[in-house]
Amino acid sequence: MKKPKVIVKQCEDYDVKKIENIIQKAVRDLKIQLKDNVFIKPNVVTANKQYIFNSYTHPAVVEAMVNVLRHNSINKITIGESGGYGIPSRLFLKEAGYFDLAQRIHVPVVDLNEHPVVRVKLDKAKWHKEIDLSTYIAQANFKIWMPKLKYHIFASITNALKLNIGILTHKERMLYHDYRIHEKIVDLLEAGYPDLVVSDAIDITYGFESAPYPVRLGALIISNDPLAADVVAAYIMNYRPQDVLHLRLASERGYGSCNIRDIAISGDVDIEKLRKKPKGQSRLFQVLQELDTPLQFYSGYAPNTDIVCDGGCEAAVKGCLGTIEKRRPGSLKKAKKGAIVTGIYKGDVVIPGCNVLLVGDCTTVEGKLIAKRVMRIKGCPIGARNLFIPVPLLFGLPSPMFDVRDAFLFIVNSIQKAFNIVIYRWVLRQ
Repeated sequence: MKKPKVIVKQCEDYDVKKIENIIQKAVRDLKIQLKDNVFIKPNVVTANKQYIFNSYTHPAVVEAMVNVLRHNSINKITIGESGGYGIPSRLFLKEAGYFDLAQRIHVPVVDLNEHPVVRVKLDKAKWHKEIDLSTYIAQANFKIWMPKLKYHIFASITNALKLNIGILTHKERMLYHDYRIHEKIVDLLEAGYPDLVVSDAIDITYGFESAPYPVRLGALIISNDPLAADVVAAYIMNYRPQDVLHLRLASERGYGSCNIRDIAISGDVDIEKLRKKPKGQSRLFQVLQELDTPLQFYSGYAPNTDIVCDGGCEAAVKGCLGTIEKRRPGSLKKAKKGAIVTGIYKGDVVIPGCNVLLVGDCTTVEGKLIAKRVMRIKGCPIGARNLFIPVPLLFGLPSPMFDVRDAFLFIVNSIQKAFNIVIYRWVLRQ
């Protein structure tokens, strides 16, 4: 069998022309036949002009990709994304500069939550057996995934495979977003299998991936095989690819090998030297107990399993605290002493005089629970946004929900989203 190919090219800055030349040559080297009616999916999970600058695929990389397509006589192009849960994706697209990009290059940029969908069955799926898939994706003749390479709080890395969470509308995004999340990621690969992957690894990021900290890696990762691209990305990020759970599961389902030696890697970068750049940056917010804070964390199991619910309530806690810390650096160190419990915890939680927060419907403490006050936040699973008020109130932290600018933008874009949905539905009925 032929080895899948992954091209890793040095690219030290976000120069559109330079990126364009790299992509054009890679497309030729991979012998990719481009087709008209292209859907481009970047990673725009969050963005905020005040404090979140690196969570998304840089628009310059997407602009370069569009230029390559046009040089190859491809003109029907759509860029789309469904960003972080609970907030209009159009707000994140706007804050990341994608609507400005759309005006400049005359390519539509769409919030996938505002447009028509078709119901698609996933024959290979274990959990997510059907999804509402955007017609832009379903009808595309060529799909280009353009992830931002990042460390991830529970998935180790986010690249091509993890990008598929963003093909889901918000209505379905949180389904199986719990201890089953790693299998769900692989489920979605069936509907979201790209023809080309171009990863923005010029600046990679660590910490909470939706409000992260940058590290200049200076590379682009390009392939027509998403698992191979992710295996190489994981290796660069200093993981054994077999230890990244969703990559191993994808391999077990027949999507390819997790062994780096089974991949033909080319380009102008010494991979071993590249690996040295992000070393030591991976674990911030991946392990709650390592945070510099008076808060204590107790991670329990999902019901009827011996699996920590890392993709559910624990992920929401990490996301909440990661956003708070990015917005107001040093906040966690100044927090009031207390404890946060997720899942079914089989030990004791003894902190007299302090507050304890139980996160999620199933969360219980099977041992002793001694505290000044015990509060529960219901939900299964819970999004980080649901914790932005109770966590700050209990533990003396600054809440992002009280930012006047962000609250105003949330309201305005929510109204715009609702208006667009009504208009598109009316047009469909005509």
